[in-house]
Amino acid sequence: MALLPQGSAVPSALVALMVFRAPAWACLLCFTSHKERVRICQIFAGIEGPELEKCEEAFAVAFKGLLDTEINYDERSHLHDAFTQMTHSLQEIATAQGSFKVAFPDAAEKMRKVITQLKEVRACIPPCGLQEVARRFHCRGCYSTVCDLPLDCPVQDLTVIRGHQAKFSCTVNFQLPKEEITYSWKFAGGVRTQDVSYFQDLPRARGYLARIRPVQPAHRGTFSCVIQHDQLLLARLYFFLNVTGAPPRGETELQVSFREVLRWAPREAEMIIEPWRPSLGELLARPEALTLSNQCLLAAVAALASASATLVVWVFFRWYFKGN
Repeated sequence: MALLPQGSAVPSALVALMVFRAPAWACLLCFTSHKERVRICQIFAGIEGPELEKCEEAFAVAFKGLLDTEINYDERSHLHDAFTQMTHSLQEIATAQGSFKVAFPDAAEKMRKVITQLKEVRACIPPCGLQEVARRFHCRGCYSTVCDLPLDCPVQDLTVIRGHQAKFSCTVNFQLPKEEITYSWKFAGGVRTQDVSYFQDLPRARGYLARIRPVQPAHRGTFSCVIQHDQLLLARLYFFLNVTGAPPRGETELQVSFREVLRWAPREAEMIIEPWRPSLGELLARPEALTLSNQCLLAAVAALASASATLVVWVFFRWYFKGN
């Protein structure tokens, strides 16, 4: 087989398809270059001739079992390093006049073992969200995919008695990036919806925990929390707040009607949801509110309390035995 000139305009991907006909897109083609593979076969079988074609075919067939391999997207660099070491090892074997019929299957088996030792692909966690931690790399085609889940999470219903407080926790059941996470809140008055055209921004709302107090009929509607990572949308959560309960005592029917007319276009001040900093009891009652920083703080408090108790007991026993 004659080699292509270095200045050839044929794309390298097309060359790979012609030289390594089966399989077309295995892990071998994702993590090694066409030039590296041809160079190895040239060392094994010479620059030209039928043996060179046999070597190239044997190279592709040996790695056929890795065609449908999927790996954790974050493990690509580790697998690339393993393939780089493999190509160097094959070149050494070829230089030592080894046989490619033995070397290629052995190399493919070693790469299978390397792949089994990589971190497993994380499962997608329904029902929603862009889950980058579950991104996977496909050797068939050399591309990556994320979970096929909608960005909009199902609406959560919350019923609160008028005059009480409503609490919202904008948390998801999959792992978020550790940095550059932002939360923004929106409100659609009087409707239970996921249509973004109904929502208006609540600029004073920040953070993933928020509450409204006291809850009034004007707060009935859908609150939306938007989670972003470096301006990339990760998920939208929805909370439909239904307000129940009779109006305060002493209000006449006319007063109630007048209030409802005024609340038909609620003022911006009425739509403010304030940050919620849960107490210790609330943290223990709502596990989803336990962030990593809160967990560290609780652990530090527990350790300090334990050390203080140990010190008090030690001082007491020392005083007791010294007195006797």
